[in-house]
Amino acid sequence: MLKIADARVIVTCPGRNFVTLVIETSDGVRGVGDATLNGRELAVASYLNDHVIPCLIGRDAHRIEDIWQYLYRGAYWRRGPVTMSAIAAVDTALWDIKGKVAGLPLYQLLGGASRENVMVYGHANGVSIEDTIAVAADYQAQGYKAIRLQCGVPGLPSTYGVSKDKYFYEPADADLPTENVWSTSKYLRVVPELFAAARDTLGWDVHLLHDVHHRLTPIEAGRLGKDLEPYRPFWMEDAVVADNQDSFRLIRQHTTTPLAVGEIFNSVWDAKQLIQEQLVDYIRATVVHAGGITHLRRIASFADMYNVRTGCHGATDLSPVCMAAALHFDLSVPNFGIQEYMRHTEETDAVFPHSYSFADGALHPGDAPGLGVDIDEQLAAKYPYKRAYLPVNRLEDGTLFNW
Repeated sequence: MLKIADARVIVTCPGRNFVTLVIETSDGVRGVGDATLNGRELAVASYLNDHVIPCLIGRDAHRIEDIWQYLYRGAYWRRGPVTMSAIAAVDTALWDIKGKVAGLPLYQLLGGASRENVMVYGHANGVSIEDTIAVAADYQAQGYKAIRLQCGVPGLPSTYGVSKDKYFYEPADADLPTENVWSTSKYLRVVPELFAAARDTLGWDVHLLHDVHHRLTPIEAGRLGKDLEPYRPFWMEDAVVADNQDSFRLIRQHTTTPLAVGEIFNSVWDAKQLIQEQLVDYIRATVVHAGGITHLRRIASFADMYNVRTGCHGATDLSPVCMAAALHFDLSVPNFGIQEYMRHTEETDAVFPHSYSFADGALHPGDAPGLGVDIDEQLAAKYPYKRAYLPVNRLEDGTLFNW
């Protein structure tokens, strides 16, 4: 038995807020897990401190599955982003401990590598089409084989995915929510032009992706997907709100553009119909929001039966702890598709030293035991929590809309 002797939550803000769970065993082995829920960070910190940690002390750290079931079934109130992010932090930290005890990188405990590395995509954005294409060309020169394209929409003061800094995008940007303005008709006109310009400049040997961010109705998404077909996008992400999963059936009737969804999903049940009826091509659930490595592997295994591949969310609201966990997961699963990769700031990388590395458009988690990432607690303490909200969105007439 490897007893859990201590567990603590660390909230730090080296440029943005992260919540990290540290679990220590009676013989001094330490594991880390990400518990960050963007804009609701303190809710998960409280859930862990007040309701989870007291139940962990004295348990066997090796019994990962049993502890997962204990926290999931035992709470009675199942699922939801707060609960599943807390469970994910425990699960990830326990896998980190198991890898360190075994002296192996985590992917070896998950069955070994299914590929040499993990293809990632970067974010190219700009106020204009020309700005975005220039940034995309820079990503291509850096070796990226896949690039997400977002550009400003003429007539709108701001646009999702377009940042002040071309390489570091953090949407949770204010002490109270920023209000943005949206026009679907103006947006639908500019995106096909963006992809046409990208193919003219970047050629056909690079994958191009786009995030709609839940802004369209199913028929509007079908129209956009059809308009983009000549440019062979790798995927169209979050075309509609996924609450009504039948919406994707209507999109399928009108376009062969691949569909990706799931970064806000927190269980296999959120994705069950979409996967089983093959209404999407990529599932984007994350280690931190979908119950940890244990549950994300279940989602991937289920998806594999229906030719649906993984494409995990990887924005900067996931700490390097989660990115490391995702890379071990990505390297091991047979139906891996692609991994989102937004670089963290130097301050964040210093707080979370890690062994994963980028080369030639791909990441590798490294061969350090466990996750290969840690948190510098003394440095983390120098960056206290700073309240920050994601924006909200309104149509031009003032109607509150999907951000």
